[in-house]
Amino acid sequence: MMPPSRVDRRALVRRHNPVYTAAHPTGVLTVGNGDAALTVDITGMQTFPAFHEIVPDPHRVPGAGLDGLPEQRARAFDADDFQIPLRTQSSWGWYRTRTDREFDRDETVTCYETARGPVPYLDRMGLQRAADPIADEFAAGAWFHYNPRRAHLGRLALTPPGGESASVDIESIRIPRLELDLWSGVVRAEYRLEGEHVTVTTVAHPEDASFAVRLESALLHQGWGIAWIFDAQPDDLAPFELPLRESTEWTRLSRMRWAAHRRIEETSYRVEVSTTGDLDAHGLDAVVATSADDALEVVVSLHAGAPDVGLPRRSFAEILESAAKWWEAHWMSGVAVSFEGSDDDRASELERRVVLSQYLAVVNSAGSTPPAETGLTYNTWTGKFHLEMHWWHAAHFPLWGRGHLLERSLGWYHSALDAARSTASWQGYRGARWPKQTDPSGAESPSNIGVFLIWQQPHIIHLLELLRREGRDDEFLRLHYPLIEATAEFMADFAEERDGVHVLPPPVIPAQESYLADRRTNANPTFELAYWSWALDVANAWRSELDLGIHDEWDRVARGMAAPSLLEDGTYAAIATPPHLIRKDHPSMLMALGWLPPTRAIDAEIMRVTLDAVWERWDLQSSWGWDYPVMSMTASRLGDMSRAFEALLLPSPKNEFLANGHNPQIPGFLSLYLPANGGLLSAIGHIVAAIESGASVPPGWRVAYDGTGDAHSSSDRTASAVA
Repeated sequence: MMPPSRVDRRALVRRHNPVYTAAHPTGVLTVGNGDAALTVDITGMQTFPAFHEIVPDPHRVPGAGLDGLPEQRARAFDADDFQIPLRTQSSWGWYRTRTDREFDRDETVTCYETARGPVPYLDRMGLQRAADPIADEFAAGAWFHYNPRRAHLGRLALTPPGGESASVDIESIRIPRLELDLWSGVVRAEYRLEGEHVTVTTVAHPEDASFAVRLESALLHQGWGIAWIFDAQPDDLAPFELPLRESTEWTRLSRMRWAAHRRIEETSYRVEVSTTGDLDAHGLDAVVATSADDALEVVVSLHAGAPDVGLPRRSFAEILESAAKWWEAHWMSGVAVSFEGSDDDRASELERRVVLSQYLAVVNSAGSTPPAETGLTYNTWTGKFHLEMHWWHAAHFPLWGRGHLLERSLGWYHSALDAARSTASWQGYRGARWPKQTDPSGAESPSNIGVFLIWQQPHIIHLLELLRREGRDDEFLRLHYPLIEATAEFMADFAEERDGVHVLPPPVIPAQESYLADRRTNANPTFELAYWSWALDVANAWRSELDLGIHDEWDRVARGMAAPSLLEDGTYAAIATPPHLIRKDHPSMLMALGWLPPTRAIDAEIMRVTLDAVWERWDLQSSWGWDYPVMSMTASRLGDMSRAFEALLLPSPKNEFLANGHNPQIPGFLSLYLPANGGLLSAIGHIVAAIESGASVPPGWRVAYDGTGDAHSSSDRTASAVA
């Protein structure tokens, strides 16, 4: 029996079901479970990949980006500038390319002089994408940066008689209606094709890489069907990479079931396709299901590894039922927030963004590894994940009482701990230094920016602390304390003591990456100073909980961190060294109070005028989607609830959300940006916490919220999680 709720959760969720009534290059919906996902078009399948493929931005000027971030041209938001590709991806499906010569990681290294002596960094890589010209001096760095890549595992497509899905004309899809039922995780498409009505139902299993589709139409009597197709990998190859070797070996298990052993270079995986009709091979890279009945069901199951691995035998009905049960339980768990009844005419739009962001986070960001910026929807940065973004993707899970979804990825940190320790040791530090851009191996990707970022280091401490505050026992603390300890060891060792004060020394690039050209001189970024002190305090709090005693060095560094620098106008600088503040990219100094709770490092009144300055003078054209949640969280901490709401709705081309909930950023590259969705959810958590602590809801807004079971106790838990 489901618990009572002050919010009608089913109505809240379903009133924001995304619906498309026309085809558009961004008009896609995704089904999945955090470890595997499949993105469909207006047909409810993946019939028109070319229509959705990324189109290069004609305004983009390729460059190495060695002297600074590329300028972003001022342009009004236009959804027609973006496309979202049709992919099937997983957390386990990766491949590496071959090259025209062997590369060595030593070719990517520069040694930087520091107070402790030379320290090596894997920085010999620019900002180029694979299709750009790449200088020979950056070739090795580029190969390690681009490899491994996340694979596109195959495609489900509506197929005409003869089996050539490419011959279907998108203009022939008449009166379409595509809807995602968020409450059950099911996509339903209806349209007319060749004078016949077509209904397609598509769903993903909530626990494994199984996808199911049901096609209902008289077109089946004419030979139409459903194909599973192995496309060539769609990612660009760099100039030094050789064409990919891809192959498929099909095995006919029965009239209604085939299995494929698919190889992409040295990577292999198994796919089983089963149907209620007939299944036949069509060329080397496809099978087509057909039926003489009025309905046809197809189930595709995927698994990494050897061709003889056994896969679950699931029916369409089983997957449909499992998904419906899982999603209903998900929506009934944790916290629900509604703005229904507000007088502000933007309330429905904010609520829509919040609901859709919750769905997208589960599908893309709740897997066994940290997620990529575009999750499992399509590849940016070759599908690798960026650990400085993991907080944005996943901190909201414990803030909303769904921390178990964050816990899924903790095993990866344990598996990557040796690699992080190896990086720290190689550079002459104790403990574990976490990479910026990585893959399941935990290896750092060469970059002229990423290797100098440090704000990802405390993230695992922060995420574990959010889980602890959500409610975890001593066994949980003991299990994950090694991650806390190794991280804190590095942080304490990285900070340098100068005249009794601990500093964050060069080379370093702060969260606001605008200072990359000054990495040899950058020091003491404001946000990172506060984060270092706070995280080391938290690490010692864990030691106290486990009766291990205070670690004196961690305490000394935490208490001795340098004070953040101020500008002449009395606001916080971004960094202590010239140029001190560039009003572009991320306003990262705001994160020192808002994203972080109050600390000894930050004065609330100074932060208040700093927020004013950002509000009035920041270049929002150069911002990113999570900068608006940054502003909102700072406003919530300061009790400025009007701005906490306004920040989330600021008019900006970087703060637009499509009908499917995605937040586009860069035409020709980044058509969605999941850190913005996760950041929005964390900001709403901060708003609820502020209201729980006595802050007034601004005029025109009504905020109703509750949690599983007793609403008040759930709200208390949410408040404490961000305190």
